[in-house]
Amino acid sequence: MAKRIQFARTGGPEVLELADVAPAEPAPGEVRVTNQAVGLNFIDIYFRTGLYPAPSLPSGLGTEGAGEVDAVGEGVAHLKVGDRVAYAQGPLGAYAEQHVLPAEKVVVLPAAIGVETAAASMLKGLTVHYLMRQTYGLKGGETILWHAAAGGVGSIACQWARALGVKLIGTVSSAEKAALAERNGAWATIDYTREDVVERVRELTAGEMCDVVYDSVGKDTWETSLDCLRKRGLMVSFGNASGAVEGVNIGILNQKGSLFVTRPSLNGYADTRERLEWMAGELFDMLESGKLTVDIAQRFPLAEAGEAQQALQGRRTTGSTILLP
Repeated sequence: MAKRIQFARTGGPEVLELADVAPAEPAPGEVRVTNQAVGLNFIDIYFRTGLYPAPSLPSGLGTEGAGEVDAVGEGVAHLKVGDRVAYAQGPLGAYAEQHVLPAEKVVVLPAAIGVETAAASMLKGLTVHYLMRQTYGLKGGETILWHAAAGGVGSIACQWARALGVKLIGTVSSAEKAALAERNGAWATIDYTREDVVERVRELTAGEMCDVVYDSVGKDTWETSLDCLRKRGLMVSFGNASGAVEGVNIGILNQKGSLFVTRPSLNGYADTRERLEWMAGELFDMLESGKLTVDIAQRFPLAEAGEAQQALQGRRTTGSTILLP
């Protein structure tokens, strides 16, 4: 038997339970990974609360982890038992000692990258990759606004922006988080609890505003984000931490300067094996070169997944958080 976190109904962290399950055997095209570290992400909360519906209940939770291949299904050629691997996509169920998923979603880890680092950075790092390298191909010299700049994704984004020569303005909720974002490479920070974000962006950019706004907050920051863009700027809405953006009149994009808006996802970009390998390769290169480091600021036992999610949802975390099976 193996332990996993599951939920039979949606709701608060109290719906999560630690259960014993019989590990499934991998079907053709699948592998089974013995997890040594599991990533914690806001999307996990979306599934727990029902904002994103799970395929069925009871359901496992989580999509990001790293460990060792334990079993290989028929037809899998690029992985073998004993390989150190990481993944960020696939069926729910990463909050577990063992997880079965399609082999095409699993990549081999370079020797220099540890499993904890991989579990803390795969989903977040691939997210930053598609946002900065694909959704809008930043070349250097642009000015961007990034909400939640001291969080797991934001901490990676600050470093990646610095490596690209991009001026990242990060929103934060405290002086401590501002200092963290700036250490990671943010060009400037705005404490939204005491500063007017739009006015501060206007001051920082001498009225030019931002080329791109990256918004993982959702409902609460939608209008603010649009107002921080220059004419014909791009609004990238990639999360719903405060709730989904609803009831939008598309005419507002015209009124605020012929703006563009997109709602991307990792699965929309890492949609082929070749593209996943390319994205993961660039992420691993950033980690191995030292241009990107991952701050694992919180570690929780797997059994305390509910407490970990409460800390994340309550904005009591910085950097990345992992669960340890």
